Amino acid sequence: MNNIFSHQNTLCREVRCEGVALHSGANVRMVLRPAPCDHGIRFRRTDLSGRPTIAASFHQVVDTRLATSLGADGILISTVEHLMAALAGLRIDNVLIELDGPEVPILDGSAAPFLEVLRDAGQRSQSALRKVIKVQRPILVREGDAYIKAYPSDQFRVRYSIDFPHPLVGRQEYTFSLTDSTFHREIAKARTFGFLKDVQRLQSMGLARGGSLENALVFDDYNVLNQDGFRFADECVRHKILDFLGDLTLAGMPIAGYFEVHKAGHSLHHQFLRELNKRPTSYNVYAATSIPVPLFPVTAVPAFVDPYQAIAKHL
Repeated sequence: MNNIFSHQNTLCREVRCEGVALHSGANVRMVLRPAPCDHGIRFRRTDLSGRPTIAASFHQVVDTRLATSLGADGILISTVEHLMAALAGLRIDNVLIELDGPEVPILDGSAAPFLEVLRDAGQRSQSALRKVIKVQRPILVREGDAYIKAYPSDQFRVRYSIDFPHPLVGRQEYTFSLTDSTFHREIAKARTFGFLKDVQRLQSMGLARGGSLENALVFDDYNVLNQDGFRFADECVRHKILDFLGDLTLAGMPIAGYFEVHKAGHSLHHQFLRELNKRPTSYNVYAATSIPVPLFPVTAVPAFVDPYQAIAKHL
């Protein structure tokens, strides 16, 4: 198997970008730095005393109402999902992300600009094997008529459906399998979307100050307001897959499973990770080799709060 798939990966060099924060409207500068094996993805707030860091972990999720936000010990990092999806799409495991504010810049509302930045940095294979969480038994989480169903699979594959009462959105469904090229081609360019009345309400509350037609697909009651229209006819559901992949990356390892998702959002995505974490017999952790070999028995797998530490205890 190619090392880019079987071994952990990091960046070749540090890269920088800056842009507007979606909710504060402030300009944010971001630096992405290479990191050693088993470091994982971590954020650092360079504007705070002591330059504290926080792990990109679902255990640190503190808010999912408008985006995925991480927080601990006075640190807050919001709107992480698009960057996390780009890292997952390129299979980058170890990186330190420095920010001089509490939000990841929204850029154009998709993951495509993050892919460009990460590709500019280049990526290199590291000595340690990648670890993969593999769904072993079916799991269901539900909230009203929204649900996530997970089944065993050797790869990440999702069938996602949405249903909005808008003539240009309506019911959309898309099936996606993550490979070395599909994320860039099928998902990365899909922008976040919203409805004008909701945007106006949020802005009246002092939120979404950085939101504009430059970084979101916006609908009024009947039309899309962006002059360039859609990037895909089903751009909305593709963006939901982008969010789903980014949110699941907070598990700390790639997840291999087949998912059926309907009308979900950040809250249900994270509810799924919490439910999976409660059921250690429903998943296993494997070395990412061509023939999956368990790193340790399923009954010995602890909750994957810090998966690399857990693995180290069994090596």
